[in-house]
Amino acid sequence: MKKYRFKGLLQNSSWLEDVSVSVDEKGLITAIDQNHEGAEFVTALALPGFQTAHSHAFQYAMAGLTENHGAESAHNDFWSWRETMYQIALTISPEELESIAAMLYSEMVRHGYTHVAEFHYLHHNKDGKPYSNLAEHGDRLVAAAQTAGIKFTLLPMFYQTGGFGKQPGPRQRRFISKTVEDYYRLWEASKKATEHCKSASIGYGIHSIRAVEARDIKKVVGHDQFSGPFHIHVAEQLKEIEDCIAFYGNRPVEWLINNTNLNENCHLVHAPQLLEKEIKAIANRGANVVLCPSTEGNLGDGIFPLRKFQELGGRWSIGTDSHIGLNPCEELRILDYGQRLTSHKRNTFINPNKSNYTLCTFDQMLSSGRAAMGQPSKGYFELNSPFDAVIFDAKQPLLANTAREYWLPTLLYSADASWIKGTIIDGRWVAKNNLHHDHEKIRYTFSKALKKLALRG
Repeated sequence: MKKYRFKGLLQNSSWLEDVSVSVDEKGLITAIDQNHEGAEFVTALALPGFQTAHSHAFQYAMAGLTENHGAESAHNDFWSWRETMYQIALTISPEELESIAAMLYSEMVRHGYTHVAEFHYLHHNKDGKPYSNLAEHGDRLVAAAQTAGIKFTLLPMFYQTGGFGKQPGPRQRRFISKTVEDYYRLWEASKKATEHCKSASIGYGIHSIRAVEARDIKKVVGHDQFSGPFHIHVAEQLKEIEDCIAFYGNRPVEWLINNTNLNENCHLVHAPQLLEKEIKAIANRGANVVLCPSTEGNLGDGIFPLRKFQELGGRWSIGTDSHIGLNPCEELRILDYGQRLTSHKRNTFINPNKSNYTLCTFDQMLSSGRAAMGQPSKGYFELNSPFDAVIFDAKQPLLANTAREYWLPTLLYSADASWIKGTIIDGRWVAKNNLHHDHEKIRYTFSKALKKLALRG
């Protein structure tokens, strides 16, 4: 039994002040009250842990490596960036993937994330052949999450073609499952990989409309042989939309709506390039959108029409994607400020069911983030639920001199990683005082992997 005492604990409708949280040996909350006997006192504000609903772990190794834009890179865009990504994908070993992922996931924990959904398509060996263990890389990612202490949803992706009507290119060889049957065998092996870890779960998905043949997309989306949340990249780039129209006569989201059972279990990643009818259709079907503001900004993807989507009852979560940024508060700010810059208004988030503007925003992000993990969206801190929390230092000068009603907006719009006192997952400190509990070991193996890859000069 452990007990923590906080200056403030965020609940669904308001803050509780000066409360203690008791947890059992499984990390489940057994009491929230003002009985402070035996409690570890933390002068801090506790928020539910964040979720990153979209991650490509191996891409963390290339963060910052595509930013030296010289005269020869005048046409640098997503598609040229992708070539650098391919280079890394073709050289990384299973051991190096695990080391990079462990470093990334530990940094996520340090920044307040307690759960990550890994959109995983780096499946095979360097020759493009399946490993004897079909889920070799999936196993490595699960192991990395265990090392970092973060909760984990593995999303093995079906990746079949090199584009609309194109054979896969040699640089895509590590991604490819030729048939639905091949993908299903990969998914079954991935499911077994998660079953060995109590904090891991499984989902499924398709990399994108361009990466799987139409008949096989229809077989996979919503099929009952798979379990967990369904994820897919959609409408990220203008060229992708133009190519889809040329090939199918429909835009990507339009094609999905017309040909699949798009529903509340579906999570559409990015989707900045939407028509109003597509926005309405996604919301009407109850599907979710996963937004990755720092990566979408970095790649020049565009700005998702969030206000219109919310007006129609649409649900959204955030992801870190290529991990050019890892601060969840920063993701939220980039998302909000993009809306403000295009609308010339400051109240871009809406939720008619709550009066507190900032709490509405946090609530939307949290509930859809949990859904993207395949987890039930319970209350913020409920009895018999895991105690997963990010702990902000209440002694920070701004917070120490701020009334309770402004605590949450001050955190979401002003805090950086230095404000975080630590992250608690399943009732125990996994990161504390801005340092992961296993930082030195994780950092050593990470540095060793990057030196061997010789990626960063």
